[in-house]
Amino acid sequence: MQNWISSRRAQILVIVALIALERTAAQILGWDSLPGLGTGSGLLLFWGVGHCDTMDGPLVVLAKKALQDKNVNLVLPWVRPDDEHEVRHAFDHAQAVRDLGPQARSLADVHFLETLVRIHRAGEGAPFTGLKPAGLDLGPAVPAADRALKDGSDDALVKLLADAVSDGVRSRFHAARENQSFDPNDVAAGRRYVEAYVPYVHYVEKLWEAATGTVHQSQCGGHKPHADQSGHQAHHH
Repeated sequence: MQNWISSRRAQILVIVALIALERTAAQILGWDSLPGLGTGSGLLLFWGVGHCDTMDGPLVVLAKKALQDKNVNLVLPWVRPDDEHEVRHAFDHAQAVRDLGPQARSLADVHFLETLVRIHRAGEGAPFTGLKPAGLDLGPAVPAADRALKDGSDDALVKLLADAVSDGVRSRFHAARENQSFDPNDVAAGRRYVEAYVPYVHYVEKLWEAATGTVHQSQCGGHKPHADQSGHQAHHH
């Protein structure tokens, strides 16, 4: 009996050490998992916006239920088909470790959550910077989007976005309009107009791209456009 207990403790210590090693190496080196312990490798991609890395986000909540119900299918829709094998591997590993005791269960759960969120975010072109605590300020839009689904109505969400867009367009429009007429020989005034015009046009352009899913390469690019001799912007969109 004593040998069995010692062996069980040794198993827990080894598994804990391996999981800790993988988590540390993955975060430091930017790997999806440590070679030899997981199936993924490759550097993390650029940052993306989302709340799936928070402890009260939809993915983590669903992942906890998947662990409890022993049903990995609950989270597979959140990852790409090519990443499904790695998620299944991490899930099976977590399920096996969870039976070794409370300490092992806690560490196995966190490891699976981190692995799942990291793989999900990589599929979105976003890096994984660790699980974030619950209750983070996500701004009004994301909670409103989730609340709309829960309530079954998008009225409040549409109004929130419409009001924000309206305010954003109007403020930039008025700034550009107020500086539009200037003496062509007043270079400082011309620059004030350009500095108001560029944010205005780019703001409208990005809104259109987000709303329609189309992307147009603005002729202004990242440079400030030149005003013509009449004092008005000579733009080519």
